[in-house]
Amino acid sequence: MRVTQSGLDLNLLVALDVLLEESSVSRAASRLHLSEPAMSRTLGRIRKALGDPVLVRAGRTMVPTPRALAVHGEVRAVVERARALFLAGGQVDLPTLTRTFTVMAHDAFAATFGATLFSRVAREAPGVRLRFLSESHVDVPALREGVADLELGVVDSRSPEVRVEHLFDEHMLGVVRCGHPLLRGRITARRFAAAEHLIVSRRGRLEGPVDTALAEQGLSRRVVGSVGSFPASLFVLGQSDLVGLITTQAGPLAAGLGLETFEVPLDLPTLPFGIAWHPRHDADPAHAWLRACARELLPADAGHPVRRTH
Repeated sequence: MRVTQSGLDLNLLVALDVLLEESSVSRAASRLHLSEPAMSRTLGRIRKALGDPVLVRAGRTMVPTPRALAVHGEVRAVVERARALFLAGGQVDLPTLTRTFTVMAHDAFAATFGATLFSRVAREAPGVRLRFLSESHVDVPALREGVADLELGVVDSRSPEVRVEHLFDEHMLGVVRCGHPLLRGRITARRFAAAEHLIVSRRGRLEGPVDTALAEQGLSRRVVGSVGSFPASLFVLGQSDLVGLITTQAGPLAAGLGLETFEVPLDLPTLPFGIAWHPRHDADPAHAWLRACARELLPADAGHPVRRTH
């Protein structure tokens, strides 16, 4: 259906949303089932309507202009509200659904559960694509601005309108290589502090809650450095005598690399794990399906550590 107002074809919003998501005329044409010349003509109409180039050449790729980036969140919101409006009875036909969802989550989540989620999506909604984004070292309102459709993890949103659903409290486990000296005997706070440590921090921090808990016991540790993701830390830990931390969810990821996990001998705060989304998705049945997939993806005992003593 073609809707116009004051001579402006509002279907251009759908095309603009896809063009900015793909940053490619050919890929956008494929998704919208148009020829490349037709997509190029549509881009020309969008440029004329906005008075902006929208996409510009940068080497072999195309990148959005600042103006296009500024309006993308609003464009995405309008398109998604329109989709929800025309889905009769709040139902969605998953086998024919064509959509790209962007999920913001820690790398450890994608590494642990990504294969299972991709398999379910391929089985139930083969026309859906998932795009995982890692958490950024810079805090941006990704859900509000439409950069991400769903956030999974320890949600620290500074946008008050964002919906946050708490699922469980996450715990942290210590992790070391198999045969690590720390595993020879009972792991006390003093022995734990005496080891050299590697921190996972997307902002490059070199201290955290462990240091606070150690200080309460009059102890301190030596942190040799930090890396930006848990999967990266596991490869470092597997080839060194450094001690790291990992979430209980990602315990199987460590085990798959031959690493050992153990209960940290400190009173560490739990981490509230949840899912978050912008309220513009509330009435979107396709997004509701994605949220259900995320909830059902997690094991029933998520957040409860498998305790090991040495």
